[in-house]
Amino acid sequence: MNSTPSRRAFLAAGGALATASALPALSGCSSLAAADDDPDTLVVHSQLGTTAPGSPTYLSALDRFRKENPGLKVRNLVNGDDLAQVYETSRLARKEPDVVMVNLYDKTLAWTDVGATVDVKGYLDDWGLRERVLPVALDAWTDGKGRLRAFPYFATNWPVAFNRALLDKAGVDRIPTTGDELIGAARKLRGKNLAPVTVGGNDWTGQKLLAQIIQTFLTEDEAKHVYATGDFGGRGARQGIEYFVQLRDAGVFADKSQGLTSDTMTTQFNTQAAAMQSAMSSALAKVPEQVARHTDVGGWPLAPGAAHDKPTILRTYTLIGFWISPNGTKKIDAVEKFLKFFYREDTVARFIKESGRDMALRSDAVSTDFPLVAAAQRLGSDVGQVLLPDVYIPPAANQPLITATSTSFTRGTSAAKVRQVLEAAYRGI
Repeated sequence: MNSTPSRRAFLAAGGALATASALPALSGCSSLAAADDDPDTLVVHSQLGTTAPGSPTYLSALDRFRKENPGLKVRNLVNGDDLAQVYETSRLARKEPDVVMVNLYDKTLAWTDVGATVDVKGYLDDWGLRERVLPVALDAWTDGKGRLRAFPYFATNWPVAFNRALLDKAGVDRIPTTGDELIGAARKLRGKNLAPVTVGGNDWTGQKLLAQIIQTFLTEDEAKHVYATGDFGGRGARQGIEYFVQLRDAGVFADKSQGLTSDTMTTQFNTQAAAMQSAMSSALAKVPEQVARHTDVGGWPLAPGAAHDKPTILRTYTLIGFWISPNGTKKIDAVEKFLKFFYREDTVARFIKESGRDMALRSDAVSTDFPLVAAAQRLGSDVGQVLLPDVYIPPAANQPLITATSTSFTRGTSAAKVRQVLEAAYRGI
């Protein structure tokens, strides 16, 4: 991942920020004061701690860690989607937290390369934790130079949820597995004033579903090329875009999807206003029991000539990892205690059982209180899998791709126009 010399130098060495006005809002947390804490205080920066799935379990686990390590204080800083920006700002001031819990996406892709965080491979082995991690997760977190960016932790399955009761109500007698069946189901559902597939066409959920559908005719290697380069002109990518447009203009997606968000999508499905949604594990865990009782999970329906032989899902092992900062290396004994605690089987099992989280670590625990999450975990070879493109998309193209997604979900936008806006997202990177 290329980075400008100034940004690389600042993040690696830390830059003196001349004025407080240069700092972004910190969402109520004092992350820039991290380096001022005493050596017996471990500073952790996370998205867990408010409403994010798994937050209650995380905070409870922190309390237990503190009780087991009375001489070690832990300070928990919390940010939402702006965590990466806040962390980079604190790094510029050499006041970054010791451990960062965030996914591998956008800005974070460059952190290890520019020295904003450290390669943790040696720590993983020295602390005897390698066998706890699923090999596929280690591969996903390892960069092209063999560096392990972070300690893998959360993973996710991303299937399609089908409300059988609504499908039955509309006279759809089976879960759609082909594009024609999906279009037919959409027509029947609309006849009952029900939205077929709800999707956040104006945010990341729509971006992921669009990427999944485009990959209908792409192999994994072809998909990596498309999303790394922005070249959607190959035959398979063009066919995938045309398939998406066919589904969209046939009324498969909820009305005005181009303006919907992940929150709208979740609400529509959970209130049974829509019959289907492409939902990651954290969303599946929120489906009310009365809805989950008559919901199945499966893959996205395929078109004739697809590169896959079974309906597809997304699956990723890069949802949240524990990154170690340069400041963290100065408190490495405390970091070791913290990581070993969160890698313990009993701690991992709590996230699975209490929060319905998928994990990048080995565990025999099952999400029994989250039946849809457990059902997605059992899909295995019953579905095909396409690439989650996050680690291949250049950071500068991420937000433009969201804008392109909204345009793509707008009814009447031609396949040629969809390709044009997708490729335009990569200009200037």
